[in-house]
Formats: sequence, structure tokens, C-alpha cells
Amino acid sequence: MSLSNEEILEAIGSKTLVEVMELVKAFEEKFGVSAAAPVAMAAGPAAAAAAPAEEQTEFNVVLKSAGEKKVEVIKVVRAITGLGLKEAKDLTEAGGTVKEGASKDDAAKIKKDLEAAGATVEVK
Repeated sequence: MSLSNEEILEAIGSKTLVEVMELVKAFEEKFGVSAAAPVAMAAGPAAAAAAPAEEQTEFNVVLKSAGEKKVEVIKVVRAITGLGLKEAKDLTEAGGTVKEGASKDDAAKIKKDLEAAGATVEVK
């Protein structure tokens, strides 16, 4: 008598964990294979699915473009970063990360300030 894959899966699903472990061991012995790789593969997606559940706590504020009011944006960048005039000007013109590892509230405030000055900003 041949069992379908669905019937086999249903039978395995009704077993306890200890019984399933014994079944895996029997497969390994009978067929000379190792179930280590499939077990690791099964654990991978579960771990990846758990990661998005954690809320991000640190954010990077990235300046995409200065917009029309470059001087105003330079002033805001200087206030946020404490950079000198030349460094703030270079950052404003080239774009890049204005603040790394900022809290959610700080990142939102920085984004709001930069956008109020006319810049295009992205929070990552």
C-alpha cells in the first residue's frame, strides 16, 4: 500500500516531538543521510520572520538634496551636526548622512527642520 505525501505529513503531524526526532534518526540510519541541513534551513525563515517584529530604535537621517534654499539648509545642517561652514556646505551640496543612530523622535525633528528649510530628506 502506497501512502500519499499528504497522508504521510498528516501522520507525522500527529506525532510528538520526541517521536519525530526518532523518525528522523531512523531516516538517517536507513538511508545514510543527514537531516542537519534541512533543519537549519527550516530555522532560517523562522528567524528571518521574527526580525521584522522588532521595532527599529536607531535611525539615520540622509539629506537627498538641498533644494532651492541651500543657505537655509546649510544653517540647519550646521545646527544639527556642529560642523564648520565648509563641511556643512560640502555635506549639503553632495548630500549624505546628516545624523546616524538618532532616536525616532530626534530623526523626525531633524527631518522636519531640514524639510522646513527646503531640503529633501530620507530617514532610514
